[in-house]
This record gives sequence, structure tokens and C-alpha cells, in this order.
Amino acid sequence: MGSDSKDLLHGTLDLLVLRALAGEPMHGFALSKWIDDRTRGDLGIADSALYKALNRLEDAGAVASEWGASENNRRAKYYSLTAKGRKQLRAEVASWKHYVATVNSLIEPG
Repeated sequence: MGSDSKDLLHGTLDLLVLRALAGEPMHGFALSKWIDDRTRGDLGIADSALYKALNRLEDAGAVASEWGASENNRRAKYYSLTAKGRKQLRAEVASWKHYVATVNSLIEPG
């Protein structure tokens, strides 16, 4: 897989993570479940890929984290969107919609 393909996969996962966190802060397991529930499991995102995306977004300043207690009273790292992350989400949604429209124009007949 070339670097462009990896960039597309990273960008797609980053977009999903940003979108999930736009609603409320979440810990990794809740985030994974959110994505899985909304995609009916079709994407099958590995936990390692999810945590790499969270680290990448945190390093970029799009996501912040803090430790807290989960629903079952276990220690968990909660992730939330920063102002930079909200701006990035808006830009990535626009870019994604443009990308989808472009690909659809190529695969639809006529």
C-alpha cells in the first residue's frame, strides 16, 4: 500500500474520531464502540489503529486528554475536541464531501 493510501486511511479514521468527539468526550473503548455501532461493524477498525489516530490528533493539538473514571469505575483516558480540532473537523468534512462527490461522478454511469 502506497503512502497516499495510508494518508487516505489515516485521514478517514481521523475524521471519524473527530466526529465522534464532537458530541462529547469519550474514552478509547467508548469511541471504538461509537464507530462500530454507527458503521454496523463494516469498518473493523483495530484498537491499535484507533489509539494511533488518537495520539496523532493529540500531538497535532486537535484532541486533548485527561484521566477519569469510566462507567464501570475503571481508570480511563478521556479524549475531547479542542477548538483546533473543531476547525479541523469542519475542514475535513468539507474535504470528504468533495472527495466523495468526485469519486461518485466517476463511477456513476452517464
